[in-house]
Amino acid sequence: MSALFDRLQALFEQGHAQEFGDLMSDARFADARRTADAAVLIAVTDRADEPSVLLTQRPTTMRDHPGQVAFPGGKLEPGEDAVAAALREAHEELALDPQMVRLIGTTDRYQTGTGFDITPVLGVIPPDLPLMACEREVESWFEAPLSLLMDDRNWRRNSVFWKGAEREYLEIEHGGYRIWGVTAAICYNLSRRLAWMGAER
Repeated sequence: MSALFDRLQALFEQGHAQEFGDLMSDARFADARRTADAAVLIAVTDRADEPSVLLTQRPTTMRDHPGQVAFPGGKLEPGEDAVAAALREAHEELALDPQMVRLIGTTDRYQTGTGFDITPVLGVIPPDLPLMACEREVESWFEAPLSLLMDDRNWRRNSVFWKGAEREYLEIEHGGYRIWGVTAAICYNLSRRLAWMGAER
C-alpha cells in the first residue's frame, strides 16, 4: 500500500466535501461557438523523498496553447469519460501505462478562454517509469515537486488585458520551465481542495 496515495485520497475527499468560492476560471472569456470537453491527468509520482507531478511542454507548432507547460491530456473522444480520456492521452503522449495509475478522482472542471472545458483527473504513479515522449504532441517532459505546486506562496500573480477585460493569471519558474495559465490555475484550484501545505505543517 502507498502512504502517499492514502494521504492524497483522504485530503481529496475532505477538500471536495467543502465549498470554495474563489477557485480560478476563465469561463467569462470562453467562446461559446467553439467548445470541447477535455481531460488532463495530474499524475503524482510516488517518490519517497519528494512526491512530484508529471508535466509536459507542448510543441510550438500546436494550434492550442503552443509551447506551454501542460498536464498530459486532450479532447474526449466519442463515448469516453474524463478518466478514460486522461489515461488514453497520457499513454499517447508519454507511453504511460494506464495500469500504472492509481486513480483518486476527478476534481474541479476548468473552462478556458480558448473553448475547452477541462476535467482534471488525479492519480498516483510509481517513480522512474519508462516514459517516452511522442514528438508530435510533446516537446519535453519533466517533474515538479508537489510541494512547490501546492503552496500558493510560490505563485506570482499577474494580469493582462485580454478579450476586452482584465485577466488574472498565476506563474512560476521551475527547472527552466515557465508554468502558467491553465496549468497554473488547475494547480491552484487543486491546492485549495487538498490543503497539502497545511497538512505538511
